[in-house]
Amino acid sequence: MAQTYTVPFFINGEEVVTPKTFDITSPSTQKVVHKCSSATDAEVKAVVNAAAEAFKTWGKSHPNQRRDLFLKAADIFEKRKEELGRYMMDETGAPRQWADFNIKTAKDLLLDVAGRCGTLEGTFPVVNDPDSAGALILQEPLGVILAAAPWNAPYILGIRSILYPIAAGNTAVLKATELCPRSMWGLCSVFHEAGLPKGVLNMLVHESVNAAAITGSLIAHPFVRKVNFTGSTAVGRIIGRMAGENLKPALLELGGKASAIVWEDAELENAATQCALGAFLNSGQVCMSTERILVHKAVRAEFEKKLVAAVENMFGPQTPAPVLINSLAVDKNKRLIADALSKGAKLLYGNPNAQEETPTRMRPVILSGVTTNMDVYMIESFGPTVAVYEIETEEEALRIANDTPYGLTSAVFTEDLRRGFRMAKEIETGAVHINSMTVHDEPTLPHGGTKESGYGRFNTDKGLSEWVRSKTVTFRY
Repeated sequence: MAQTYTVPFFINGEEVVTPKTFDITSPSTQKVVHKCSSATDAEVKAVVNAAAEAFKTWGKSHPNQRRDLFLKAADIFEKRKEELGRYMMDETGAPRQWADFNIKTAKDLLLDVAGRCGTLEGTFPVVNDPDSAGALILQEPLGVILAAAPWNAPYILGIRSILYPIAAGNTAVLKATELCPRSMWGLCSVFHEAGLPKGVLNMLVHESVNAAAITGSLIAHPFVRKVNFTGSTAVGRIIGRMAGENLKPALLELGGKASAIVWEDAELENAATQCALGAFLNSGQVCMSTERILVHKAVRAEFEKKLVAAVENMFGPQTPAPVLINSLAVDKNKRLIADALSKGAKLLYGNPNAQEETPTRMRPVILSGVTTNMDVYMIESFGPTVAVYEIETEEEALRIANDTPYGLTSAVFTEDLRRGFRMAKEIETGAVHINSMTVHDEPTLPHGGTKESGYGRFNTDKGLSEWVRSKTVTFRY
């Protein structure tokens, strides 16, 4: 029997396999696909020390060096897309289309950042001191960055967690998710194949039972200067608290409860298609997924027919049942649905009690008649569950859209752009998309949330500026 592959770490440019390992099981097949190395305190010290040593030279590297390396990495992503896509499909159960989209977006991020490497600049301000010749405000990299990204879009979220810090001259330790470590190993291997110097990007993985200890050790390490975390709000609270206790800044992109408002003048065919995609893309396992659809009373009946038809066409019985990351995610969605139905909600589409091929699969469910006393009204399902609400006024739509602790993204469907912009100004989210779905993230637009969806911004020049600090230098002749 062939030996099972073990996912290694990257420590100072070398692949390291630890004596202790754990199994990685595919949610699609319920079979072990490979093993993964498991970190201890020794690896924590090794990765941070390697990153700190590499920063001594990488922090002084020329932007053109970084640019050329990122351009080469983009070509390698394209060359290895079949291999990388297979890792992601095996580990997360994602369909090929979602894997391909991840890889394409990661490549686009590399190309975009390559063009921004030289845009960080300081200033030469006027000073008040008459005896001073002047001052400089310099922008300097921070040092070692701790990055952590989740499994649901490992190439997009994984590369975003390390790319901007490295582009600004920092070094990074990627705490890869234990749910898809080979995907994130593949991501790191692209950078090393492109010629990234040893120690600039390091990677380790821990078992879930060791999460608190390993994460705490990494954040507390004196060489770590900032934390970059994408994941759930519950874990984000813990990361934010740990960072605060150690006086470390953090960038947090967390959960969401996105609303899509469908006004009476909306183009309903487009609205239905976009809402179906926004709710059920990647089995609803996207932080920007549509969880509430607020439909004007005048068009609710017609919209619901079109929404059901769109979902049936894209995710109906002619397609395989969508895969979720594990059976716990399925159970959570079924509990939310059962609670809502027991309190008077109705099923508009789907059968939550259907028996699928594996306990990790679940087909889309659309609820109606959801009220504030139901768990699904406030809790992020992070799965194939969406609820339709009837609204009649802009005030009512905005009240429901904002009645959530989250604030990541939202959508408004209307043919009156004045109304669309008016609503966009009032919705409490980091992004509002008029006449397109809530799932929208591209390199040329700042991305991030408000409220309990986190703080800080990825992408564009704002994403680069997150990873530098200013230094004031005054001088006299």
